Amino acid sequence: MPDAMPDTRTFADSRSAPVCVVTGAATGIGAACAREFARRGWNVVICWFGDTQATEANAVANECTGAGASVLLQPLDVRSDDSCREAARATLQRFSRIDALVNCAGTTRFIPHADLDALDAEEFHRTYDVNVVGMHQMTRACADALHASAADSGSSAVVNISSIGSVLGRGSSVAYAASKGAVNTMTLAMARALAPHIRVNAIAPGFVEGGLPSRVLGEADHARVVAMQTESSVLKRVSQPEEVAALAWFVAARMPGMTGEVIKMDNGLHLNAG
Repeated sequence: MPDAMPDTRTFADSRSAPVCVVTGAATGIGAACAREFARRGWNVVICWFGDTQATEANAVANECTGAGASVLLQPLDVRSDDSCREAARATLQRFSRIDALVNCAGTTRFIPHADLDALDAEEFHRTYDVNVVGMHQMTRACADALHASAADSGSSAVVNISSIGSVLGRGSSVAYAASKGAVNTMTLAMARALAPHIRVNAIAPGFVEGGLPSRVLGEADHARVVAMQTESSVLKRVSQPEEVAALAWFVAARMPGMTGEVIKMDNGLHLNAG
């Protein structure tokens, strides 16, 4: 798919700026991350999944090019290793570098935790294939390019989007909470494996209005969950995608000494968990 808008900068300029690859970048936190990195002077690769997200991905690309970034729109199914490797190859062909990877692609379904019969092996595998295996595959596909960029700049970064459910054992389903717990453990393992030049950290947001739950809940259920999460948090609020994106950029661009961390940003929800 071609870029949503022609670049306004020269080809040489587009290759000199740092490059961030964002999975799940058509909507929610991923889209906000693409916009934030673009606003900060980075070029961005907007990875999107499925025909239904094409229009949304183009809209995000328009915003990023409007901020001055050079943009690559890249269809991606993180469940496919071939698709992940093609995304990395296309990025290098376009920009010759990858300086950061933000793993935002995720999936869930709302299943009551106590209804054990409603959560079968198929749903567990479906959730893990995207949230865990897909994250591993995309990081592996980009690892060599991240190493190469770090050799020039001193460090590169992977930021994994986890969830406060990974810490509290709560969330949309047991499978989702467990998958995000696996993301946290994988973040620590990758931080060791990819050191000293690639830093790997995770962000564990609480409820994010406009995030993944907002796309899978009906209007009435969404309003009910927002109200419940607002009341349950110490700060009596829920987060916005832009808040997570701002932290993702900060971790990737301004924290050379941070790796192997899982950062909670849940409006103090975890303080009431006991």
